[in-house]
Amino acid sequence: MTTDPRVALNMLVQTLEEHLNAVASKRGEEDSTVEAAYYGIADAFEAYEDALYATYDEVTPLEVFVEDDGEEDEDLLEADEPEEDRADEDYDEDFEDESEQGADAASEGRRGR
Repeated sequence: MTTDPRVALNMLVQTLEEHLNAVASKRGEEDSTVEAAYYGIADAFEAYEDALYATYDEVTPLEVFVEDDGEEDEDLLEADEPEEDRADEDYDEDFEDESEQGADAASEGRRGR
């Protein structure tokens, strides 16, 4: 890892160019060249971010996207929420149910006339 932000930035730009070339000439949806270039960008960006921070105590407003496999249990995600947020969601669901019941009763009342 380099601690010179300029060198790290040049490497990042180079990996972005390599990614563009790989995407422009990809052969199918799962082209390994595109995937390698994708991860190359992530690695080069993190190296740049580390060098920038080490040298100037600064960061960029960017983050490396980490794809979620989507298999996390929704209950586990809710367990991470503060209790008051879960209570608000329950209240919202109750309010929606009451609104739907009120609308149903109003439409029945109109039909009965």
